[in-house]
Amino acid sequence: MKKRLGILGFVLMLAGFAFVIAGGVAYAKVQDGYDSLQAFSEKENVQLTYDANGQLTDRGTTEEADAIMSELTQGWKYPVVKSDFDANDPLVNTASEYMYQMATIVHHTVNGTQTVVLDEAVTADDGTTYAAGTYEFPVDGRYWTAFDRSNPIEAAAREQAWTGTVHGLVAELGVGTVTHSTLQMGLALAGLFAGVGLVFMLAGGGLIWAGRGKQVVIPDTVPEAFHPEPVVSTTELTKV
Repeated sequence: MKKRLGILGFVLMLAGFAFVIAGGVAYAKVQDGYDSLQAFSEKENVQLTYDANGQLTDRGTTEEADAIMSELTQGWKYPVVKSDFDANDPLVNTASEYMYQMATIVHHTVNGTQTVVLDEAVTADDGTTYAAGTYEFPVDGRYWTAFDRSNPIEAAAREQAWTGTVHGLVAELGVGTVTHSTLQMGLALAGLFAGVGLVFMLAGGGLIWAGRGKQVVIPDTVPEAFHPEPVVSTTELTKV
């Protein structure tokens, strides 16, 4: 039995050691990823703005920043981590900061007004004729797919509002968000591997320790020293 406990404990310790090594490797890879993301963020050099009280601002007002944050948390249902925002570190390099910057670009895109110039009259497919001239077209919350492209004014406003630059910036910021979120998951897995490994090592060590304890031999029969004294029956006492 002692030998079996020792073997089982040794196996558990080996498994735990393997988990700890896996956790260490995962942690090292995650740190490499964080270093790369930091270098990428510094190259982009996108920085948020804060007021003297440490509150987020956009175009000089906290109201505009609040509207963007509201759209991000309520409209997009994104779980913003407040601790990611630091007035002393305005560089965008965390998932929440990347998403906030993405929301900022989209906010100004969908709430802007586009000036559309038709050089000549245009007749749409439905027979409506749009005279040549200058038109002010409010985007009014329209995303890329929400424009009526059969209307020449809306079609032109769509191209002017949702430019290739806007799409590119949104995609780039999305990559930053996903990268940071993935690194956080990797860090959690590294911790999980290391924790499981330590538990296995402790359990294995405990089994080995238990197997080395003093062995107690239990006899098949009860020793004479533990035999109870014979009981004399009442009948025998009467005969005496």
